[in-house]
Amino acid sequence: MTPRALYIVVAAIGIAGSGLAAWWWQQPVSPAKEAAPRVAEGGRAPAAAKPVSVEVAAVRSVTLRDEVQAVGSLRSRRSVVLRPEVSGRIAALNFRDGARVRQGQWLAQFDDQLPRAQVQQAQAELSIARANHQRNSELVAQGFISQRSLDESAANLEVAQAKLALAQATAARLRMVAPFDGIAGIGNVHVGDYLKDGTDIVNIEDIDGLLVDFRLPERYQSHVKPGQTVRISLDALPGSEHSAIVQALDPQIDANGRSLSVRASLDNRNGPLRPGMFARITLELGQRTGSRMVPEEAIVPQGNATTVWKFVTTAADGKSGQVRRTPVQLGLRRDGWVEVTQGLEPDDRVVTAGQQRLQKDGAKVLVFVPVATGKPS
Repeated sequence: MTPRALYIVVAAIGIAGSGLAAWWWQQPVSPAKEAAPRVAEGGRAPAAAKPVSVEVAAVRSVTLRDEVQAVGSLRSRRSVVLRPEVSGRIAALNFRDGARVRQGQWLAQFDDQLPRAQVQQAQAELSIARANHQRNSELVAQGFISQRSLDESAANLEVAQAKLALAQATAARLRMVAPFDGIAGIGNVHVGDYLKDGTDIVNIEDIDGLLVDFRLPERYQSHVKPGQTVRISLDALPGSEHSAIVQALDPQIDANGRSLSVRASLDNRNGPLRPGMFARITLELGQRTGSRMVPEEAIVPQGNATTVWKFVTTAADGKSGQVRRTPVQLGLRRDGWVEVTQGLEPDDRVVTAGQQRLQKDGAKVLVFVPVATGKPS
């Protein structure tokens, strides 16, 4: 036999053997034959499945505060931007940026040479008008002039008085004073600048007391009233909390957002708060005793429903038992805990870890950690 023929025979035998092995491997094994070796080992059936290890936590009964959250910004109790009513050149400034000012303190003086001259001119004209009127009064009494001349001199006297008042008012507007005690902002002008009327000079802020305006949904209008206390926390000052008093409620509901505008005030004498800070406002609506709370980890969504696995002990040590899937209704959330309004009772225990290995009600479990640490606030 030639080498080529021998090679073909060997290849054919190999292919036939491989096909026979593949056919034998795919044949089903009868249950009796499969179970025989297991029963033969020791002469008994295989052991039952081990209990699933889980962690559980007890349902807590706590006093829960009903609260509503809002956001707002702090603003000064009183705030004003000084702006001149007339145009002119600044002759002097009497404040320092960021310094405290007192009510009535002059802060900016404009060049008043021309207005002062106008005041002096008006005073002189008033003196002449007064003297003329006095002389005409005497002449009328003596019958030397008519009553009409006296009436004209009286009118001239009134005109002179009005001119003086106008000149004095114009001169007074060239000196700007602080309308209340406060802190001066950062000035925008310097001595010698020529300003048109309405130009910003400096802002004055009264920050001994601050206001915070915020909005609440209209459904809370019956829960808030003047004099009520609210808590305020600030992102700029983490860990600090301040109290404010509700000062006023807007009598009109915003038709666009269906919300109620609320204003609260807080004391800030020598405090670190500044207008413009972002504030988080918490308004307490009431308290409920006996609220049932469970850790958030115990909640298992199932379609449109929310469930928990409730642990039922079957041993004296409380570490082994069974679980039942229980639908629940949820309420408020507080720092990793959730209120359960329906479905659980105080002292029930729920699974907080290991739920993914639970398949059906009645599954046997073994508690790995009896009670989870932590407590709802």
